[in-house]
Amino acid sequence: MSSDTHNTDAVLEMVKAGVLFGHKKTKTHPRMKPYIGGRRNEIELLDPEVTEKSLNIAAEFLKQIVKGNGLILFVGTRPAAKTSIQSFADAFKAPFVTFRWLGGILTNFKILNQRSVYYQDLKAKHEKGELSKYTKKEQLDFAKEVSKLSRIFNGLQPLTRLPDALFIIDIEEHATAVREAQRMHIPVVALIDTNDDPLGVEYPIFANDHTKASIEWVIEALKKKIEEA
Repeated sequence: MSSDTHNTDAVLEMVKAGVLFGHKKTKTHPRMKPYIGGRRNEIELLDPEVTEKSLNIAAEFLKQIVKGNGLILFVGTRPAAKTSIQSFADAFKAPFVTFRWLGGILTNFKILNQRSVYYQDLKAKHEKGELSKYTKKEQLDFAKEVSKLSRIFNGLQPLTRLPDALFIIDIEEHATAVREAQRMHIPVVALIDTNDDPLGVEYPIFANDHTKASIEWVIEALKKKIEEA
């Protein structure tokens, strides 16, 4: 298959999945203008060549981290992103955040890691019945605490050290995560939509970050490229 045919197929797939559909022109961030390829019914359309090129660059970066047994932290808490983010992380036995970003995951890692270890210890004791020596009320309180902490820490258990990179869906929603990564000099890979400011994201993937179909397409494309490693 020629590269032209391959490119055409990729563009058709992106169009079908809605990857190139941004937001209304009135919401376009000024720094995103160079990456706009057109407009349809007031909706800005991303340039497919730019999207494909950015996807390949980001995939190559992530591939190198995986090859070097590096650690990637996957972040996506919006309903459209949760399932795909967890699936992406699980494929590489990596940590993920799908409930909410806890301030300090990166900048206060030592303290947060201690909380994660506490949760794992409490969970293990709860499952083994080692908390039965406490009163019923205390046992109920412990059960509630395990349930509450599980939403936050379940996905973070593989995060035994600071990650080598962050992969984020929706940087507007996760501005705190981006700022923490910048402070700790951890590179960020993120889907960048037409309403986002790409500044500060080392490996932007120019794509629709607000629909499930688009997010799934991008993540599946990245998975295939990374699994080659």
